[in-house]
Amino acid sequence: MDKLMIQGGLPLEGTVQISGAKNSAVALIPAAILADSTVTIDNVPAISDVDLLAELLREIGGEVDLAEREIKINPEKMFAMPLPNGRVKKLRASYYLMGAMLGKFKKAVIGLPGGCNLGPRPIDQHIKGFEALGAKVTNEQGAIYLRADELVGAKIYLDVVSVGATINIMLAAVRAKGQTIIENAAKEPEIIDVATLLTNMGARIKGAGTNVIRIDGVDSLKGCRHSIIPDRIEAGTYMILAAAMGQRVTVDNIIPYHVESLIAKLREMNVSVDVRDDQVEISGIADKVGVDIKTLVYPGFPTDLQQPFTSLLTQAAGTSLVTDTIYNARFKHIDELRRMGANVKVEGRSAIINGKTELQGAKVKASDLRAGAALVVAGLMADGITELTGLEHVDRGYEDLEAKLLGLGAKIWREKMTNEEMDQVKN
Repeated sequence: MDKLMIQGGLPLEGTVQISGAKNSAVALIPAAILADSTVTIDNVPAISDVDLLAELLREIGGEVDLAEREIKINPEKMFAMPLPNGRVKKLRASYYLMGAMLGKFKKAVIGLPGGCNLGPRPIDQHIKGFEALGAKVTNEQGAIYLRADELVGAKIYLDVVSVGATINIMLAAVRAKGQTIIENAAKEPEIIDVATLLTNMGARIKGAGTNVIRIDGVDSLKGCRHSIIPDRIEAGTYMILAAAMGQRVTVDNIIPYHVESLIAKLREMNVSVDVRDDQVEISGIADKVGVDIKTLVYPGFPTDLQQPFTSLLTQAAGTSLVTDTIYNARFKHIDELRRMGANVKVEGRSAIINGKTELQGAKVKASDLRAGAALVVAGLMADGITELTGLEHVDRGYEDLEAKLLGLGAKIWREKMTNEEMDQVKN
């Protein structure tokens, strides 16, 4: 196991290229199951979640060729092999295999998904959608069993706006008989990305990106080529890093419209943000002032950027209030920030940050993917060296993190952990 060493206090300058969207990739790869011939996906991020999904598709008989920035998936020999344990448990997005396999084979057995522990994230809306389409869903020995004689289109109203449920129902419905209408659907760019792939495969989908999606089922889907959109959360993370320590940093290969809520808050903090066609340039040298944020479904402020943004707010003058309405367990990074000297406390679903406080390098641990990003931000701002463990979380969602930061002038490197350090982390 490795730990990440971060020398704080160094200014950042230069250009960073943003990779393909993690949250699109983990849905697009399972969607390829629905085709009857080879699907090629470009701009694939080199992250561990993609590697896990490639292995899962191989387990069910798929031919998967994963090369740099590209994955080719031939689903012709795939079959409805049960996946109750193993790699499924390591990956939250493995639940997309439910919708894709149900749509293709009319049955699936998928272990309850893993991933970051962010508190209760029930899949009841997914199940509600599958049952509305005609599937029988049972929970047997820690796995979800899905069976259907046939899938028939239905009108489905989501009780809560859910990206995962919206995509999963789309996957199950594209080969169902008749029309499916998803009401109160999520609007995230990743949903449009998945709908674009499915449409290129021959699906008939209207309304992706709005709160009502209409799907007319088709008998079969063909292979195609598709390029993943840029990762708006990775882009936002580097924008926050630039606001924290940047003299002049260009975040390139992005869709600025996807990060408008973050741009607005950075400007409110007194950070200079110059928006161009497919990039933003940020200068974070000016004195920053505190702001309040509340996470909301898209196009509101993303919950996935709440944690790194909280780190940034420790260096802003005054009191800031951060409220997360999406996940109630998304403040596990706060104790680690306190360890570094931050003046932060949690009250219910909110964190209260009193700034500006001088951060000190410390030994800290990432409890989840975005908490890891928050601690990288804090480490770059701190005085001295920060040792970050729990890198398996960070590697799930950030491609070439060290290389990209080194290119901006950071001093950051990995070291092997000693046996004693590994025992401490496990305990």
